[in-house]
Amino acid sequence: MDLRIEKTQRAIRNAFIELRSKKPLEKITVKELCAEACINKSTFYSHYEDIYALSEAMEKETVASIINGIEHLKEYTFENSDAFTRELCLAFMSQISLINIIFSGKEQNHLGNQLDRELKKVIYRKYPEYEKDVEKNILLSYCIQGAYHAYLSNPEADTEVFVRTVENIVKCLRPLV
Repeated sequence: MDLRIEKTQRAIRNAFIELRSKKPLEKITVKELCAEACINKSTFYSHYEDIYALSEAMEKETVASIINGIEHLKEYTFENSDAFTRELCLAFMSQISLINIIFSGKEQNHLGNQLDRELKKVIYRKYPEYEKDVEKNILLSYCIQGAYHAYLSNPEADTEVFVRTVENIVKCLRPLV
């Protein structure tokens, strides 16, 4: 990628994060983002259709980063779902400052839904038979979304206590599948 394009995209994204940390997505204008990024509107529109397209791109990148942070995802099986859930929790907690900005307000549920969808894609590539297995899909969704929503409800919890608790919950669920 051209260095100028990379620099412009970084400026746009940094400006977006700065503005998003202060106000809801629907209150951010292209004009103020361009002022913050020191670019003109035509430059912004050459990269993104609108603020929502930028937000969606940043959400997707964050989800990809979380998924890439799950070290043993390729070795996932239902027998080790507790270890998978532990790694998932640690992966999204490592991105928590960015998550708290990008997925705040009305976008809060987007992360759970996107993680659920994208992680299942990865798991289905390895285990295509899981895609049609309703019980396995429910357990996967529970592990993925449950961990995220448990964190949202308990953000002050100590990391180790939180991760250990979620891991223990998933261990209890394993015999059900």
